Amino acid sequence: MVQRIRKTFFSIKRYLIAGAGTLSLVLGIIGIFLPLLPTTPFLLLTAYCYLKSSPRLYHWLINQPRLGAYILNYQKYKVIPVKAKISAISLLWTSILFCIIFVVDMLWLRILLFAIATGVTIHILSYKSYREEK
Repeated sequence: MVQRIRKTFFSIKRYLIAGAGTLSLVLGIIGIFLPLLPTTPFLLLTAYCYLKSSPRLYHWLINQPRLGAYILNYQKYKVIPVKAKISAISLLWTSILFCIIFVVDMLWLRILLFAIATGVTIHILSYKSYREEK
């Protein structure tokens, strides 16, 4: 009886971790297009959750043509592709400046948005870069 309960508990736990990984993957993919939502932490969380819950899902993620290499390079070498840095910083500043100029009326909020964009830019630029080979 205890064995069965334990097996059921671990099965439910695996499904919950895999579900959290899938939610994290969705947020990471959305983060590719929304500059204020970070992509890399969500993808790394996805890789961790999939590794702990399902080796099949982890291997599927790592073997994805776009995301797999990105995750492995970050995990192993702590590098971000130059192209990803350029697009992330460009989208970040485009959206932040749009909000500062057209959306936000309060000066303190404009200063806060500018400070956040500056901090995120510094953070992105602090990682080593590499050029993707075709």
